Amino acid sequence: MTLKCGIVGLPNVGKSTLFNALTNSSKAQAANFPFCTIDPNVGVVPVPDNRLDNLTKISNSKKTINTTISFVDIAGLVKGASKGEGLGNKFLSHIREVDAIIHLIRCFDSDDIQNVNSSIDPIRDLEIIETEMMLSDMESIQKRLEKSNKKNLDEDQLQILQITSECINDNKDISFLKSEFTKKQLKQSGLLSLKPKIFVCNVDEKSIKSGNSYTNDFIKKFEKNNTLIISADIENQINELNFEEKENYMEMIGIQETGLNMLIKKGYEILELETFFTSGPEETRAWTIEKNCTAPNAAGEIHTDFEKGFIRAETISYNDFIDNKGWLNCKAMGKMRLEGKDYIVKDGDILNFRFNT
Repeated sequence: MTLKCGIVGLPNVGKSTLFNALTNSSKAQAANFPFCTIDPNVGVVPVPDNRLDNLTKISNSKKTINTTISFVDIAGLVKGASKGEGLGNKFLSHIREVDAIIHLIRCFDSDDIQNVNSSIDPIRDLEIIETEMMLSDMESIQKRLEKSNKKNLDEDQLQILQITSECINDNKDISFLKSEFTKKQLKQSGLLSLKPKIFVCNVDEKSIKSGNSYTNDFIKKFEKNNTLIISADIENQINELNFEEKENYMEMIGIQETGLNMLIKKGYEILELETFFTSGPEETRAWTIEKNCTAPNAAGEIHTDFEKGFIRAETISYNDFIDNKGWLNCKAMGKMRLEGKDYIVKDGDILNFRFNT
């Protein structure tokens, strides 16, 4: 499975600049006027994982294949987007297709970069976007709850729509739905308000290490858990450097991780994802799964036939694989286990599936 994150925000907050930095490309046009981006740009990025390189060396693999994450640069939304302002309905439909939403919030002053509002106010900007998404959800819910459409809903979807509608109308928190329904059920609803969210405060270079008054106010209101402080401009500069220059520059400005790594970690955290590996002479490969995934479901990520005909999973933990230098020594030392259909795959497991075709 590939995680898909949509980058949203008001015009001119740095979405295309961040997209270019994350995807290390110039695929997204970055310019100083609203609605520069009309159709969404999509970039597929390999997920960095040092474990993959270590496994490749031990297995002497011919190929190394990372799992991937997709970033979608969605055009800037404005107040009234749910009613079609600024091509808003089209832009909102693009957001419905992503797994998680990255809210990019402008937290920097600049006379050179136009701002759609008269002042810099990250809290207000986020509330504009969230309100437009809720209004769009309400319109969608009302249509789906009409008598002619209601018959197409199962009981769970009906409940999700009704509860969400009540919460939005009463201005109540709807996060409790995550404990009432499965992730699959919530995703099937297609509601923007229910999508997992990451807040990214886009700052200038001098604020990259400790933030500024804008980020402090934002974190005070929305808490730090899902908030990252990143400079889209700095990320772009980092990508123009070679490995050694990149390390030196990051050390000089006081950052330990790139924005890409921070977003991937946070994305995996909020979507409750993990990684397992397959490793042998032909290839070493990373696979993304949901937490608490059973061995047959993990096998299905490779091929549906693996899941249908699943018999057993030869399983070695990452540390055992590294310590014992691969499959053969792990088997000899009793570090390889045969796991059945009920086995819950753990992050970092190296698996080899036995199956009937």
